[in-house]
Amino acid sequence: MKSVHLVIPDLFLPEDIAAEVCAGLRLPALEKMLGRGASTARTDVSGLSLENLLCELFEVQCHPDAPIAPISAAFDKLAAGCWLRADPVHLRLQRDQILLLPNKEISADEAETLCASLNVHFAGQGMEFFAPHPQRWYVRTDTQPCICTTPLSQVIGRNVRGALPTGEDASRWHQVFNEIQMLLFAHPLNDAREARSALPVNSVWLWGGGCNPVSPMKKSYNRASSDEVLVEMFAAEAGVHFAVWSKQFIDAEGRQLLVWTGLRSALQSGDLAAWRAALQDFETGYAAPLWQALRAGKIASLRLDILAEDSIRSVFVTRGDIWKFWRRTKRLAEYLMV
Repeated sequence: MKSVHLVIPDLFLPEDIAAEVCAGLRLPALEKMLGRGASTARTDVSGLSLENLLCELFEVQCHPDAPIAPISAAFDKLAAGCWLRADPVHLRLQRDQILLLPNKEISADEAETLCASLNVHFAGQGMEFFAPHPQRWYVRTDTQPCICTTPLSQVIGRNVRGALPTGEDASRWHQVFNEIQMLLFAHPLNDAREARSALPVNSVWLWGGGCNPVSPMKKSYNRASSDEVLVEMFAAEAGVHFAVWSKQFIDAEGRQLLVWTGLRSALQSGDLAAWRAALQDFETGYAAPLWQALRAGKIASLRLDILAEDSIRSVFVTRGDIWKFWRRTKRLAEYLMV
C-alpha cells in the first residue's frame, strides 16, 4: 500500500509576522491536509533539527551527537574514521552578537588551499582537514571527541554564542575554534576574496561528530526524495532508493519519504517574499497533486511533519479523513510557531 511521509521545516511562522506574510496566499490543498488529519504536537524537543529527525526516522543512535559527519563522509568517499563536519563560514561581529553566514561561493581550489593551511597549523595534534566538496569540509580525529554540537542549519543567520560545543571535551574544541579563526583571518586568500567583494572564509563550523561505520540504519522507506542532499546521504547509507525532488513521487510504490526544505533558506535570509513564492509553488506543484492522489486512492495515507524551532507538529491523513468536512480548515497563519 502506498504511503507518503512529508517533512517540511519552517512552515509555521512567529505570531508577530504570520498574518502579514501569509496574507493573500491561496493554499487550499495544504490547509485541508492540516485541518482534516489527526494532529499531534511535541514541544519537548528544544533544538530539534532536520538532522536529528532523520536520525530518528532511520533509527540512528546519537552518542552524544547526531553522527552526521561520518554519514556525510562516507557519501563523499572519505575513508572510515572519526569525523566532524568543519564547514566554511563567515562570522560577522554585530554589536554584542557574532552572526554566522554560510559561504556558498567557494571554489574547490580555495577549499583545498585553506584546508592545507589548517593541516600545517594543526600538524601533530591528532586532526586532519579535508574538503571533498567546496561547501562540505571535514576534520578527522584520532578519537571521537566527547562533545555535543549544533547543526550548521540551526545557526545560519544567528548568534553563535551559546551554540558552541558542550560536553567533556568542549574547552579543547573551543580553543581549536579560536585558533582556526585567527589563522583564517590572516590568510592571504581571504585578502583576495575581499578584494573581489566576496565574503572571507574566516571560520569553520564544527558539528555532527561520530565514527564510521555508523550502526546499521533501519530501511524505513522504499524510496526517498528531497531537495536537500542530507536526505540523499541517509538514503545511500540505508540502501534506500533516492530520486531528485520531482513531481513523479505519486507513481512510486511502497512507503515514501519526501523532505522539502524550500522555505528554509528564504527564512534564514529574511527574504519573506521568497518564502511566499516558494510556498505558493509548493502548493501548486506538490500539495495539490498529493491531495488529489489521496482523494483518488493512489496513496493510502499521508504523514506530514512540520519542524519549527522548538516543536514538531505531525498530521496523519487517510483517504477517509478527506470527507470529514466538520473538521475546520484554518488559514496557514493561524498555525503559529510554538
